[in-house]
Amino acid sequence: MDKYELIPEQLLYEGTITEANFFHPAMLSEEEILRTHDEEYWLKLKNQTLTRKEIRAIGFPMSEKLITRGRHIAHGTWDCVGYAQKHGVAMNIAGGTHHSFTYKGEGFCVLNDIGIAANNALHAGISKKILVIDLDVHQGNGTAQIFRHEPRVFTFSMHGAKNYPGRKEQSDFDIGLPDKTEDAEYLRILYDTLPRLFDEVQPDLAFFLSGVDVLATDKLGRLAMTRAGCKERDRFVFSLCKKNNVPVAVSMGGGYSERISDIIEAHANTYRTAQEIYF
Repeated sequence: MDKYELIPEQLLYEGTITEANFFHPAMLSEEEILRTHDEEYWLKLKNQTLTRKEIRAIGFPMSEKLITRGRHIAHGTWDCVGYAQKHGVAMNIAGGTHHSFTYKGEGFCVLNDIGIAANNALHAGISKKILVIDLDVHQGNGTAQIFRHEPRVFTFSMHGAKNYPGRKEQSDFDIGLPDKTEDAEYLRILYDTLPRLFDEVQPDLAFFLSGVDVLATDKLGRLAMTRAGCKERDRFVFSLCKKNNVPVAVSMGGGYSERISDIIEAHANTYRTAQEIYF
């Protein structure tokens, strides 16, 4: 998508970031992938032997390039963990592939970047309790399935109740919002919920999926938020993470507004807000 080139161009142009802020992720090893995804599924991806039905569920034509790209993107979220521990926050311009399960992909998601990064953090012993804050308009069904039996990872998803996926998984805490939910109600629910989750979960690491498909302009979203409301959402999440001294790794997630400028501005606001709060 064009946004992956346009977001950094905009942030550089306006001076929010410099070239020194960028890092370029390596490619995930098979060992890292297999901490999260089933070997049978991974071999189908690696050898390009998915069935037509499995490819159709993912939504992308399969290619070696697509899988390589996914391995770099997911490593980017894992790299964000290390940078977040140093600086409080780090961000992956891509990522947010939360519809990828241990055993299958769907919804344009092949490898689950947050799932892989969280499992790597647990394996490396750098985290004992993780909070996933998934505020994409679509439920993080793959992430919920991956961590269904993992008490060290608490999954929170606030999403459109009637949006994709039609069959929801069970996160540790789900909030399904009605169509046309506007800023005031969305933010009221978030203000009431997220501080309590920080108190109850006591995380030492957070992942934030900051999808901008919550906007009223989004073709797939069905909610009715403004860019200002979306920016306030991000401000609140970052402020809570900083207040609780919890490093946060951010994945951009979805955004499908008709005008590319709406997508770029909303995603850029996430970076601007992080810059204001942390630096």
